[in-house]
Amino acid sequence: MIETNRPAAAPADDEPDLLRDQFRQLLRYRRLIGAGIGVGLLGGVYLGISTADTYVATTDVVLRAPTDDPFNPSLAPDKAINIGSERQVALSSSIANEAAKKLGVGPSGFAALRSGLQVTNPPQTMVLRFTYTASSPKEAAQRANAMTEAYLLKRQEALDATRDKMVKGYKDQRDPIAKQLDELTKEIARMPAGAPRDAATSTKTDLQSEVGGYNTKITKLETLDMTPGRVTSAATPPSAPDGPGILMSLALGAAVGLALGLLAAWVRLVFDPAPRSEGDVARALRAPVLGYLPRDKTGGGPLLAAGEEDPRLAEEYRSVAFRLAYDSRFADRRRLLVVAPRGSSETAAAVAVNLGASFAETGKDVLLIEADLRTPVLASQLPTDAGGRPRWSQSPGAPGAGKGPAQHGDTEWPDGRQLVVDAGESGAFDLIPGERVRNVARALTSPRATRLISEADSPNSTVVVLAPPVLSYADALALVDRVDGVLVVCDPRAVHRSDLARIRELISGAGGTVLGAVLHAPLPGEKRGRGKGGRGGPEAGGPPPAARTRSAPQPIPYEAAEPEQHIPGDGTDTVTLRAVRMGRR
Repeated sequence: MIETNRPAAAPADDEPDLLRDQFRQLLRYRRLIGAGIGVGLLGGVYLGISTADTYVATTDVVLRAPTDDPFNPSLAPDKAINIGSERQVALSSSIANEAAKKLGVGPSGFAALRSGLQVTNPPQTMVLRFTYTASSPKEAAQRANAMTEAYLLKRQEALDATRDKMVKGYKDQRDPIAKQLDELTKEIARMPAGAPRDAATSTKTDLQSEVGGYNTKITKLETLDMTPGRVTSAATPPSAPDGPGILMSLALGAAVGLALGLLAAWVRLVFDPAPRSEGDVARALRAPVLGYLPRDKTGGGPLLAAGEEDPRLAEEYRSVAFRLAYDSRFADRRRLLVVAPRGSSETAAAVAVNLGASFAETGKDVLLIEADLRTPVLASQLPTDAGGRPRWSQSPGAPGAGKGPAQHGDTEWPDGRQLVVDAGESGAFDLIPGERVRNVARALTSPRATRLISEADSPNSTVVVLAPPVLSYADALALVDRVDGVLVVCDPRAVHRSDLARIRELISGAGGTVLGAVLHAPLPGEKRGRGKGGRGGPEAGGPPPAARTRSAPQPIPYEAAEPEQHIPGDGTDTVTLRAVRMGRR
C-alpha cells in the first residue's frame, strides 16, 4: 500500500510558487480591489477636471549679496545670504501687498493672490523660483512677474535701509571726533613752539587717523553694489494647462486605486481567520486535502451524484474514494467517520452517501450508518427499501435476532432496521438510518452500535459513519476510538484555522486520526446569513415536512428472514434510483 496520509509539512521555499499563491489569495477579495480601483478612478476624474483650467507660470531669480568686488573669488554668497529666510520673505504678506498695489488687486482678492504663489529653491543654488498658479495663462504670467518684482524691490529697499543705517552710525561716531580735531587745530595755531605744541600736534595726528578710518568705512559702504539679484527667466503665458489631462489622470487614478485595493486586500488577508488556501487546511489538520467539490449549479443537487448531467461531482467523489482506498490507515480497518466542523452537515451527508456509492462501485460491501441521532433524515431523502440480508445488524447472537419483526420505537437505536439504497450503475449499499433517541451518548456507545461498526472487519467490507458536526456535539468523539479514520468536510471560507486545529486536537485526543479533508463551495442558501434557519427546516432551504413525507417512501420495518430464503440478486433487495434533491440538514 502507498501511504497517502502523512502530516502536511511546509513545502520548500519556492519564490515563484509562493508569489503566485499569494497573488491568487489576494484575488479572493475582488470586491476590495474593485472598490480601490473605483476610488482611484473617481480621484483621477476629479484631478483631470480640477486641473483642466489650471495654468502655471514660473520666474527664476538669482540672489546677490552686496559687494564692492563681484569678481573676488573669496566671497561666498551662501555665507552672506540665508536662502531659507529669503524664501520665507518672498512668501510674506508684505511682498503680496506690494504686488497687489501694482496689479490693482483689492482687499477681497488679496487672499487668492497670495494663495496662488509658491516659492522654491533648487538644491545647491542661490535661485528662488516663483511659481504662480491661475485660471488663465495671462493672469499667471502677470502675477508671477509682479511677485518677483515686488520681492526684488523689497529686498533692494531692505539692503539700502541697512546701508544707510550703518553709514549714519559711522557719521555719528566721526562727527564729534572731527569737531574735536578742528578745535585742536585752531589751538595749535595759537600755541608757541615748544613741548606743549609738540604734544598737541601728536594728539592731532591721532585724531586725524581716527577720522580717516571712519571716512574709509563710510566710503566703502557708499560704494557697495546693492543689487538684490537678477531675473534669469521671466514668466511668460503658458501655452497649455498644467494638469496631466483626463486620460492621464484616469490612468494614474486607476494605478493608485489598484495599489490601494491590493493593499486593502493584503490587510484583509493578513487578518482573515479563514484558511487562505488548501495548504492552510492541510497544515491545520495535518492531513492532506483529498478533494475540492465543484460548485453545484443545480441549486442543491441530488444527494447521489451518480447519473447527473455534469459528471464532475461524481468523478470528484470517486477520486476521494480512490485516495482513501490507497491510504494504509484506512485500508487496514476500512472504517470512516464523516463529519463537518459546525453548522449544517448537508454536504457531509452527501459526501458520506457518495463515498458509499463509490466504494460499492469497486465491489465492496458498504454499510452507511447514520449516527446523527438528533436530526436523522437520510431515510426520508433516499429511495430505500427494507433489506433482506440480516448480516449487518441482525447477525447471529445479536440482540433481537430471531425474535420476529422489530417494531419502530420498541427498541433503542440501532433497532435492527436495515435499508438498501440503489446507486444505479454504482451498485447498492446498505443504510442503517438514524433514529431520535432519548440518550444519544448511550445509543452511540452501546454494544449494538459497536457491533455494527465492527462489521468492517469482515472481508471486502467497508463502514461509513455519518455523525453531527464535531464542534457542535460530542457525538463524533464518542465514535472516534472505534472508527479511527475521520474525514472532515468543510467550506474553507466558513471555518477558521483555529477550528480546524481544534478538530485535529479533539480527534487525536480521542484516539483517532484525521485521514484528510474534502472542501466545498458555500451552499446556495448560505451566502447570506450563514447558519440562519437551523438545520433541516424550511428556513434552511429544505423541503417542508409535509412535502417530504409525501415524496419520500416510508421506511418498512425490518423483518428477519431465514438465511436460506434469501437469494442475492433476486431483485427484492433494491429499488430504482431516483434523483432526490437534498434537503438542508
